[in-house]
Amino acid sequence: MNAPLPDDATTASSPIPTLTLPTGLPIPVLGFGTYKVAPEDAYDAVSRALEVGYRHIDTAQMYGNEAEVGAALDASGIPREQIFLTTKVDNSNHEPERAAASIAQSLEDLRTDYVDLLLVHWPLPTLYGGDVALPWPALEEAFNTGGARAIGLSNYEREHVEAVRAVATVRPHVLQVEAHPFFPNANLRAYAQGLGMVFEAWSPLARGRAITDPTLRAIGDELGVSAAQVTLRWAIDRGHVVFPKTLSSQRMATNVDAFSFSLSPEQTARIDALNEGEAGRTGSHPTTMNRL
Repeated sequence: MNAPLPDDATTASSPIPTLTLPTGLPIPVLGFGTYKVAPEDAYDAVSRALEVGYRHIDTAQMYGNEAEVGAALDASGIPREQIFLTTKVDNSNHEPERAAASIAQSLEDLRTDYVDLLLVHWPLPTLYGGDVALPWPALEEAFNTGGARAIGLSNYEREHVEAVRAVATVRPHVLQVEAHPFFPNANLRAYAQGLGMVFEAWSPLARGRAITDPTLRAIGDELGVSAAQVTLRWAIDRGHVVFPKTLSSQRMATNVDAFSFSLSPEQTARIDALNEGEAGRTGSHPTTMNRL
């Protein structure tokens, strides 16, 4: 094993270990992502994820499925305090009043008084006069009044994070960016972790590429597990919080089983060698993403 698993207590009724946020609260290292989960599928998908042991659900205003996610959480019977819930402020809501109103709407749609983590979804440096910190005061207000128990940034590069930190009264607790074996984003991870931020990796399976990669499949064969499990374990060993998306109950369950084995140093080195740098990025680049 490259690094020990987090030794914090697991979330109640879930086998998934946790890390500790700068606020002192726990965050499960494996969650269920709802990106591109259609609203008509979201209720059943989140319900199945909760049934197999997930207690960390990641959604966003942009995804258009907050109401269905909230309905599934409400119907699950699981106490709210046992679930870690994340949402994100949409690109169209960076103006302060719109940001505040959108946060209130998210809480209503999610059927909760608070989210465990609230993020700005994209920095949008080519919009809003280049002010990547524009929505941040609304997140601070949510944090200070109890509507969000932690706040952070999604898809922010180092210079964008620094711009927020320069004006923040509450500094970001979390940085969520793309990271996986083909694009590990190691410098940004080291920067964030050096500031004490929790580092979250979206698209941990590289939008499905990891599942068919020969190296990851070969290591999975050596260990008797799937390529997806190998990839998730590699990420968790690096200190990433990950939230893969799948609509399959079987794959949900095998993802949760990523803690049942260890990677050897040699296997970890083979995965590290898959790094393609910027060529491995699958999503939009934060400095040019400008969709509202």
